[in-house]
Amino acid sequence: MIAPLAVTMGEPAGIGGDIALKAWLRRSEGLPPFFMIDQPDRLRTLAARLGLDCPIVTIADPAQAADIFAQALPVLALDLPAMVRPGYPDPANAGAVARAISWAVELCTAGRASALVTNPIHKAVMYQGGFTFPGHTEYLAHLAGLDGHEVMMLACPGLRVVPVTIHVALTEAIRLLSRELIVSVGTQTARALRVDFGLALPRLAVAGLNPHAGEDGGMGREDIDIVAPAIADLRAAGIDAFGPLPSDTLFHARARQTYDAVLCMYHDQALIPIKTIDFDGGVNITLGLPFVRTSPDHGTAFALAGTGQAVETSLMAAIRTAAEIAANRAAALS
Repeated sequence: MIAPLAVTMGEPAGIGGDIALKAWLRRSEGLPPFFMIDQPDRLRTLAARLGLDCPIVTIADPAQAADIFAQALPVLALDLPAMVRPGYPDPANAGAVARAISWAVELCTAGRASALVTNPIHKAVMYQGGFTFPGHTEYLAHLAGLDGHEVMMLACPGLRVVPVTIHVALTEAIRLLSRELIVSVGTQTARALRVDFGLALPRLAVAGLNPHAGEDGGMGREDIDIVAPAIADLRAAGIDAFGPLPSDTLFHARARQTYDAVLCMYHDQALIPIKTIDFDGGVNITLGLPFVRTSPDHGTAFALAGTGQAVETSLMAAIRTAAEIAANRAAALS
């Protein structure tokens, strides 16, 4: 039996608490035991505000969560310096938000949690509070000692996408794109498909950078000079990679039957299709980490915080996916 999952608070003024409470109420729908790293009184106040019958029990050790989970939401207590008002973030809480993440990593590294599921943070507020990383993914890579090697996968039923460049401006993404980077990300993606998702022979489609994958050089040479050679390197390494393919015809239903994941060249090329196909159910997965990390594929949604309108589907999918990956990794080691 795997250890319970750790779920971080995320930005406390956002919808992380709302969807965590609502997810626990739907625990009978195949959710494995999880515990929150959060301020217990904040969650109690929020549950009362939302009219949710969700008892909160403070735990001292993650091992207690499995026995408590059926009757109450287990919470490892973390203090917040500033009072929380739903929809009104306070940079004074940024350090606690970051601490929830690092604490969850420590628990996973020690084997006391089987995976971590991160609720959304608000980067602008985190920056005001002294946070120096571009986003969650980069911070987790730093905590794992893998700076510069973070790989982000977005997944929903029927589609997995991986952006080669992540949280940078489009002009910077083009500058950063290289044969070596594509090979590195593609190699990690193929390995994750085998180990984390149990696919013996994963198929990796590769999107072109330019419209029509460059139109044989007529719309830029990047797909000829960078993308195609990277695909050749991946194939030489035994990975079933193919492309570069025009991204405007890569994501319709028939095309999605031909691959197990798509390597995309920049952030929006990956995120637009998955959020269009399954806006409420997408999952963010960080590949290549020594611990399992997933997250709902949406933001803090301040306008919905504390209203009861936030949808918990993506968090539930992230929790299920984290448990699936943790079980697959454990099986691979047995």
